[in-house]
Amino acid sequence: MLGALGLDADEEGVYRALLSRPSATLTQLVEVLEPSPAATVAEALARLADRGLVNRAGVDGYCAAPPAVALGALITERRDALRVAEQALVTLAEEYRAAVAGQTIGELIEVVTGTDAIRHRFTQLQQAARTELRVFITAPFVAVPLGENAAESAAVDRGVRFRGVLERSVLQEPGGVEETVDSLNHGVELRVVDELPMKLAIADTDLALVPLTMTPGGTPGAVLLQQSGLLAAVEALFEAVWNRAHPLELPKSSASAAPIVEVETDQLTDLDRRIVSLLIAGLSDQAVAAQLDLSLRSFQRRLRHLTDLAGVRSRMQLGWYASQQGWVRQADVIRSS
Repeated sequence: MLGALGLDADEEGVYRALLSRPSATLTQLVEVLEPSPAATVAEALARLADRGLVNRAGVDGYCAAPPAVALGALITERRDALRVAEQALVTLAEEYRAAVAGQTIGELIEVVTGTDAIRHRFTQLQQAARTELRVFITAPFVAVPLGENAAESAAVDRGVRFRGVLERSVLQEPGGVEETVDSLNHGVELRVVDELPMKLAIADTDLALVPLTMTPGGTPGAVLLQQSGLLAAVEALFEAVWNRAHPLELPKSSASAAPIVEVETDQLTDLDRRIVSLLIAGLSDQAVAAQLDLSLRSFQRRLRHLTDLAGVRSRMQLGWYASQQGWVRQADVIRSS
């Protein structure tokens, strides 16, 4: 549990043992932590003391420093270190782009062979994303079976926008609907089409993984594309398919028999009109979500759908477009305000 703060298992065990009592001697701690050797406990105590997590109590006793103070300081240190690492990442990424700018296309493509290698590269690609992940999801699932992509939820949790287009046949796969519902609940934006040209995963505008066609009984393969004309082409392909695909949403009513609802891309619902009216009236995201009884995540997902539909990038542009297209009437805006 405390490994993320740099504590090993012995240190965490000693610290937890001290937390549950006012103070304890080395002998008492060894009895509590049996079968840990006395030398191991003593070394852990010394390291904890050096980090300010343990203080001396009396002649031969020890007590735990308050977690809010001691662990809070460690968390702050880790956050500061991560910020420095993120700044270094930006610098290194720019240096890398400059270094590969003059490379040939062969040097910008990595061939990945084998199921394990593809799964590893797919996980790395998702972990590397800073702002957005875009994927085409088709059967069969060779490298990463349905329900086993833990990197998806981790990416969404750290604020990465995750957009996926499903081939309709995926919903017929065992567990396909359940996995789709779980992804929607977690904030993934999903759309569906009858057929996709290939599998695809894109991280930001930096990397793309494109699985190769596999012959029956053959070894799976994929290519990892770095920034190049090929990467720009697969990005354009994704956006073209995304724009014509049908959004998938969870039903508004719990009484609905359907676990997911397919929405026409050009279909403007009453909810959409109310969202736009409230935005034009100047309400914040939180206020709009509260007034419409939506979670903030559900509201923001619907807002992204509207900006995609309008082909705009900001709320102000969306309001102008909605007014020009007659999405809302002035009376609706007045009532909303």
